[in-house]
Amino acid sequence: MDKRWSLQGTTALVTGGASGIGHAIVVELAGFGCRVHACDLSETLLNQSLCEWKKKGFQVSGSVCDVSCRSEREKLMQTVSTMFNGKLNILVNNVGSARVKPTTEYLEDDFSFHISTNLEPAYHLSQLSHPFLKASGSGSIVFISSVAGVVSIDCGSMYGLTKGALNQLARNLACEWAKDGIRANAVAPNFIYTALAQPFLDDAGFNKSLSTRTPLGRPGEPEEVASLVAFLCLPAASYITGQTICVDGGLTVNGFSYQPQA
Repeated sequence: MDKRWSLQGTTALVTGGASGIGHAIVVELAGFGCRVHACDLSETLLNQSLCEWKKKGFQVSGSVCDVSCRSEREKLMQTVSTMFNGKLNILVNNVGSARVKPTTEYLEDDFSFHISTNLEPAYHLSQLSHPFLKASGSGSIVFISSVAGVVSIDCGSMYGLTKGALNQLARNLACEWAKDGIRANAVAPNFIYTALAQPFLDDAGFNKSLSTRTPLGRPGEPEEVASLVAFLCLPAASYITGQTICVDGGLTVNGFSYQPQA
């Protein structure tokens, strides 16, 4: 196999890896030969996924972790360091959530929730993983952002601002840590068939509007996001860093279309 298209011998940490996009990312990375450690808040989902991955012959381990808690993040990185002998090739900051409200109705707790779930864990885990990514000789960080961090999407201004911050963090780390052999990129999905997006997609009016606005005419699948994440971690992508790449069926490039009445 061409080594540019293989992750054999590499290691990865994927947060929120037991369901949705995170689950698909674990499968994709493991399929390329990567040894993956997945963490998740749900012990039940994690154990189910670990059994599934073991049957497929994947090299995947897991641990329960609430990444919104600083001490648990530190414990997670200690576990990863021990497991992978102080070296880590890939960090995928996938965990994220949203509370959808008009901006005037957000409260202090909502602000804290979005920062502590979507932004602070990704920032802190990147800090914690730096020495291990550097030690590997070839490190890659991927932030799972959102089209809401690129254009205005009606799913809450707080969600959008935290995702926009991840895009900027990818740019900063790409420049600051390039000397350490570490690349950083952000992947910005459209609405994807996951538990987080399902309430939106169950709304017929919203779904119709989304499909009309998206040139490919549909939401995405988790696997369609995972394939880009895996590519960005491959040696084949070694000259790509600091980018925010949308996986959105064309939504963010679609302009206004006027259909005159007959």
